[in-house]
Amino acid sequence: MRKFFRFLFKTLMWIVIFFFTSTILAVILYKYIPVYITPLMVARCVEQKMDGKEMTMHHTWVPLEEISPHMPVAVMASEDQRFLIHDGFDFAAIQEAIEYNRTHEKKRGASTISQQTAKNVFLWQGRSWVRKGLEAYFTFLIELCWSKQRIMEVYLNSIEMGDGIYGAQAVANCNFSKDASELTRSECALIAATLPNPLTRDSKAPTPYLRKRQKQIERQMKFMPTFPKEGEEYDPATSSGGIYHKK
Repeated sequence: MRKFFRFLFKTLMWIVIFFFTSTILAVILYKYIPVYITPLMVARCVEQKMDGKEMTMHHTWVPLEEISPHMPVAVMASEDQRFLIHDGFDFAAIQEAIEYNRTHEKKRGASTISQQTAKNVFLWQGRSWVRKGLEAYFTFLIELCWSKQRIMEVYLNSIEMGDGIYGAQAVANCNFSKDASELTRSECALIAATLPNPLTRDSKAPTPYLRKRQKQIERQMKFMPTFPKEGEEYDPATSSGGIYHKK
């Protein structure tokens, strides 16, 4: 019996060592190389096949410098307004979501761009506590190992932006017939408006609600600073008030 428990302990120890080693190496690796495919892309292809549809996946990796400078600002305004000043978790937004969800049937989330990136690149979709725990772990790792510019670059290249459409370059090609670098401020706001549910919100055929949301995001973009380049700090003078103007 003692040998069995010794064997079990060693096995568990090696599993833990393998887990931490492999996950840390994966995060370090993706700090330098493009993310060409994610678990979500694979899952969506499987869903398309099971539904009897043709498997479709539009995805082209481009550097952050080849994406419209309005795009990072638009997704910050829409998804994570404190992105440049938090460490992966927006505790103020989490508290606001808790208070809101106590009195509203339709629930509000508080996932940051860092958390969404961790989920998209390393994990499966779902709402289990195991997945949420792993999401927090990977969020901590990418915030520790990657710059904010790298997190944004991976996010804008991996996020789902339509049915079978992933990343800024793909949505620019498919829905606007142009490159990501050519997207206008208004188009970036429209794309950002679809992100809560890009399978039902189509930037190619926007509904009146989506247009309304687009305008709201454009107004919020005024309070976001110009997204800084690698190694630079954001410039408060490029925002028109708000949290970034207080630096």
